[in-house]
Amino acid sequence: MRNISVFIILLSGIVSCKQGPKTSDVDSGSVAQMEAFSPEEAKKLMEAKCYLCHNPTAPEKGKRIGPPMVAIKAHYLDVHKDKEAFVNGIMEFVSAPSEENTLMQGAVRRFGVMPAQQFPEAEIQKIAEFMYDYQIEEPDWFKEHWLDRNEDSLYNKGKKLAAETAELTPKELGMQYALGTKKVLGQNLMGTIQNKGVEEAVVFCNERAYPLTDSMPTNFNARIKRVSDKPRNPNNRANSLELEHIETFKNLVASGASVEPILTEENGKVYFYYPIVTNTMCLNCHGTPNKDITPKVYQSLSELYPQDMAIGYGPDEVRGIWSIVFDASKNTN
Repeated sequence: MRNISVFIILLSGIVSCKQGPKTSDVDSGSVAQMEAFSPEEAKKLMEAKCYLCHNPTAPEKGKRIGPPMVAIKAHYLDVHKDKEAFVNGIMEFVSAPSEENTLMQGAVRRFGVMPAQQFPEAEIQKIAEFMYDYQIEEPDWFKEHWLDRNEDSLYNKGKKLAAETAELTPKELGMQYALGTKKVLGQNLMGTIQNKGVEEAVVFCNERAYPLTDSMPTNFNARIKRVSDKPRNPNNRANSLELEHIETFKNLVASGASVEPILTEENGKVYFYYPIVTNTMCLNCHGTPNKDITPKVYQSLSELYPQDMAIGYGPDEVRGIWSIVFDASKNTN
């Protein structure tokens, strides 16, 4: 019975996850249309199928056998921002639960992995959609518990960084945004490489880099992007102005000159640009195929990024830039 907790394990995430309106405040039309679906039915299914192990009323320090459903929701929203991906993620795990594809290693260590069970697919879909669209019951202890146990989460890093940057100049603030986001991505990427290898790191970048980057400006009125003249993902393609700045940084880095960020201000906004420079670790995925990039990794890149242009780099080359926009009024220094 202890092992059944895997289902809840998957939804733990940051406290700032999408909660959605309370059931009583939402029209059923906000839930994805499906035959004979209703919020009331989905809520009853969740309570009947999931609460045996994931009941929100179970005490945190008592004989709990799984995390509460709100924890599962939080973790999935941390990784899957849109509804379709969120629902698919839950359904995929429930259909074949394992330690390898869990989103919550800590919960797996505490409660074990949920054993495979024959849940009707339609019922799991309804439960997952209900979780995404509606506020679900949260234990009184959960929010404080989650913040205490996740001091290094993006949510808390963002709050801490917001306090630390309150009196910075626009240049200093832009550097904080760029280097802070780089640090979070780098730590997660290095952890994946060390624990699972470079090939799995390719999958990490494909699935997690965007959610992680998007999470950083949650506590700021800022837009943070990584763009390139040779993008791996077409969504990272630089615009004409950004291409000019990339060329400027390439010339500076190649000449060995000191590199400073480029800042402009327009209509109350600061536009900040700073180069992304390769190092030897980057070459595992951005170097030369069959030299720096192994055939297996290159095959994964080709499958995940059929329009990939981000290869052929050497160390200390400009691969792209940080393109960040934030309110000029935030800082007056």
